[in-house]
Amino acid sequence: MFGVHVEKIGDVAVILCEGRMISSDAAFKLRDEVRRQRDAHVFLLDLSELGFLGGDVLGMLVILQAWTRDLGIQFKLFDPQPVVRRSLQRLRSTAEFEIASMNDVLSLLHWEGPRKPIIESVSKAPGGKAA
Repeated sequence: MFGVHVEKIGDVAVILCEGRMISSDAAFKLRDEVRRQRDAHVFLLDLSELGFLGGDVLGMLVILQAWTRDLGIQFKLFDPQPVVRRSLQRLRSTAEFEIASMNDVLSLLHWEGPRKPIIESVSKAPGGKAA
């Protein structure tokens, strides 16, 4: 099973991808959600809940990255699980994805609060990673 959920925060479209995205259906669902957010200046794909990324979806990420670049929209990935990160690293010859750090995400979302306690709490959580 897979899911794609979108939350708009200012001019940032945060797209949470979860489950196992392996089929062309998953790739097209992701594409459709991204295209619905045309007024965003930044697409942030949260991959923290994604357990597997299939070839169709990897190909769609390359297409979406090119599409957003042509429109002057930033396209960033956030917090991929190790197995997903390895899949992305295999594509390095075709696409260079920007993986945003926690500080990058907080800046994109115009977070004005304290950063160090948030980053520390993420890094102390089970499976949490700080940038």
